[in-house]
Amino acid sequence: MAALLPLSLLLTGAPSAAVAPTPSVTGPVTGGNGAVVLQGTAFDLASVGYTQSEFFLSGNATSYVPTVPLDSDGRWQVTLASTAPYTTRIVVNRPADPARFNGTVVVEWLNVSAGLDAAPEWIYTHNELIREGYAWVGVSAQAGGVAATETADPVRYADLSHPGDSYSYDVYSQAGQAVRDSAAMVLGGLHPRTVLANGESQSAFRLTTYINAIHPLVSVYDGFLIHSRSGTGAPLSQAPQADVPAPAVVRLRTDLDVPVLTVQAETDVIGLGSLAARQPDTARLRLWEVAGTAHADAYIGLGASDDGSGAAGLQGLNAMLSPPIRTGCDSPINTGQAHYVLDTAQYALNRWVTTGVPPARAARLEVDTSGSAPAFVLDAHGNVQGGVRTPSVDVPVATLSGLGQSGASFCFLFGTTTPFAAEKLTALYPSHGVFVAKWSGSAAKGVAQGFIRPADAAELMKAAANSGIGG
Repeated sequence: MAALLPLSLLLTGAPSAAVAPTPSVTGPVTGGNGAVVLQGTAFDLASVGYTQSEFFLSGNATSYVPTVPLDSDGRWQVTLASTAPYTTRIVVNRPADPARFNGTVVVEWLNVSAGLDAAPEWIYTHNELIREGYAWVGVSAQAGGVAATETADPVRYADLSHPGDSYSYDVYSQAGQAVRDSAAMVLGGLHPRTVLANGESQSAFRLTTYINAIHPLVSVYDGFLIHSRSGTGAPLSQAPQADVPAPAVVRLRTDLDVPVLTVQAETDVIGLGSLAARQPDTARLRLWEVAGTAHADAYIGLGASDDGSGAAGLQGLNAMLSPPIRTGCDSPINTGQAHYVLDTAQYALNRWVTTGVPPARAARLEVDTSGSAPAFVLDAHGNVQGGVRTPSVDVPVATLSGLGQSGASFCFLFGTTTPFAAEKLTALYPSHGVFVAKWSGSAAKGVAQGFIRPADAAELMKAAANSGIGG
């Protein structure tokens, strides 16, 4: 491999699994309508010193079947089943100046829940990735994303072909291997030392299965960031291949040789059932459950235009006072600060892999399980207690929840925001200075605890100072 072995293997001397096949790489891809088809950030990457390119990957992908029934403990044993040819694409965002590259490539399993390829993790964490000089690679690992991409630009993507999601795991493995073995082309000559995997929502379900079943066979990724998984995993195999669903409750295997950091919103813990899959932190596992957050939130829209200038901090704070309503949803959607915690998660995972320093341990969200259904324990303002804290819940201007949204499809994932009345804000913060001091103190506490990056804390403090809150 072109990259260094994971730190865990260097420390333990444990043997690594076999490498994945290296696919054929062609590109950079051009033509068609002249633009990459991907739902991600919308500002000009050149304005922040980054460049975007696209490549096709081709090869033969493998599907898998279990050798023993899949169990909730995640220690799955699988074997190769069938192979099929494929051609997919990857999108690469990297520093234009090689001197800015920090040596780490983040490979996102692109999300297809909306019927097209989207890059939610790039949207949520791009500020941290850009300011620290990461390279980012988005992989069209699933058939639905490939089909939608080809439909959007039939000329540019005429060569794409995907045999089905049973083969998605090996497609993702081969994409990571291409980052290592074909870096001269894929990364424009940058030399990766660390390759990290990440994915959100349906992609997180896929990565849960990948970690338990595929990673022990093909050690491609040095660490994993799982964002907003459910209590189960994705099917190991599905029609037209053998139907192999995951158990109803799936925990991550505890015999891992690489670190895994899982970040969960309130929606995920109760709404998507990850409460049943909770497990203790270990030397290779960390779980962060973030208070006041939803599976998806207002930053998906706001973040698309967030160029890192700091303006988004005030925009996000103002959104808590006047939250947007998503089309088809019945209530204003969640405006919590998950993206700041995800910035830190990206930093913490990379530091864990490259230096061995683990992320901070986090309290779990407080849940009352004494009734007929689990329910969060709420404070006097209606916000959940426990978990990873941000200023939005410790110095609140609204009640933020990951639950309670109704309306059209996917609305239940967006949570709610209920702004405080002017009288309550005045009672809580009798002057602007009081609000700024409390908000800034909470941001500084988040830095000290290891859940907010210093640059993000500075953005939060500036937002409070420039707000009209208090008095």
